[in-house]
Formats: sequence, C-alpha cells, structure tokens
Amino acid sequence: MIATTPRYGIAAVVFDMDGTLLDTEPLYREAIFAACAELGYEMTEALHAAQVGVPNDMARALFLAEFGTAFPFDRYHRRMHENMGDIEAERGISHKRGARDLLLLLRARGIPAAVVTSTARPMALKRLDRAGLIDLFEVVIGRDDTVLGKPHPEPFLTAAERLGVAPGACLALEDSPNGIRAASGAGMIAVMVPDLIAPTPEVAAMCSAIHPDLDAVRLAYFADAAA
Repeated sequence: MIATTPRYGIAAVVFDMDGTLLDTEPLYREAIFAACAELGYEMTEALHAAQVGVPNDMARALFLAEFGTAFPFDRYHRRMHENMGDIEAERGISHKRGARDLLLLLRARGIPAAVVTSTARPMALKRLDRAGLIDLFEVVIGRDDTVLGKPHPEPFLTAAERLGVAPGACLALEDSPNGIRAASGAGMIAVMVPDLIAPTPEVAAMCSAIHPDLDAVRLAYFADAAA
C-alpha cells in the first residue's frame, strides 16, 4: 500500500516550470541568442545566466545594463517569443526526467502540487496543457499573479497561501539560482535540480539539497512507500 504521509513533513510541492518540469531552457537559450543576433547584438553566457528565471522587468534592466539604453528590448522580446514559438511548433515540449512520475505519485498520495513561474499565466497554462500536465496541479502562479517576481519570495508565498499550506511545509523544486533565492526567502524546503546553470557556493548554501533530476527527488523524499 502506498504511504500517504510524506517524509520530512512535506505537505505540498511547488515546482518551477521551465527547466524544472519542462525541458524548455535549451530552447529558450537558442531563441534568446538568435533574437539578439538578429538585432545586431552578441548575447553573452553571463547575461543569459543572470536572466534565467527572472520576470520581464528585471530582464529588461539586465539587458539595458549590458547593451546600453538604446537596446530595443521590446523588439528583442517579441522576436525571442516568435523564435520560441517556432521552435516549440517544430520540436514540441518534453518533460524533464522524472516529472510525470513524481506528479502522479503526489496525486496518488493526496499531496497537492503547484507551479510558480516567471512566465505569464496564460502562456504557462497553455504550455502545461500542451505538455499534458495541467490537470496534475492545484495552483498555477504566473508572473502576472504577483507584484514582485523571482528572486523575491512573493510568488512562492502566494502559492503556499493558495494551497493553504505553511511555506515551511512546502518542498520547492527549482533549476535556477534566482528561483532558489525566491524559494529559500519564502522559507520553503528549497531543492535545486540544476539544468543549464550549476549552483554557485552562495546558491548551494540556500539549498536543502541538490539533485540531478526529479527521479532523484522522488527517491529522496517520497520513497517511503509501505509494502
């Protein structure tokens, strides 16, 4: 019989979307570098890493600081999303390793799940639906659902409030440093599942654990099923 009491006092699980649930970060990287090149700017690895997981207003500030105030951020942003749409249409959206198995286990045990993403809510819902995961979440928090975005803790605190669970009883799964900063700041059990960006010592210190994929998370936190 499957155990219904999770280990470590976990009452809910909060997932980042891109790079944690969905294998979209390499696609975004391709779209971002191409959009910059099309406008005559050379994207850098450092800028790309800095803007992963942040809301649009913070990304704008980072780009203007890097390229100067003449950088046409709105044109870049539109072109990046056009590129991303073309890539998604051509290649589809795949899950990160272990994503569906973990979500199905949580559903079987009655443990609610939420998504907290820097993507606008309508696009997040569309992407989760396209990936066949939308029905496995009780709550979805998009960038437009909060005043402040990651790395501020507000998105995670909002998810906990809507789930009706104390932040300290939430396991937060993130692939980006900015996501970990937000989850840790919210007082959640912050676990990093790195995708394109390895944790720095500063980020690692905020993590309760670092795991290579969601299969490893499932085994570490939810492998106490009783026979």
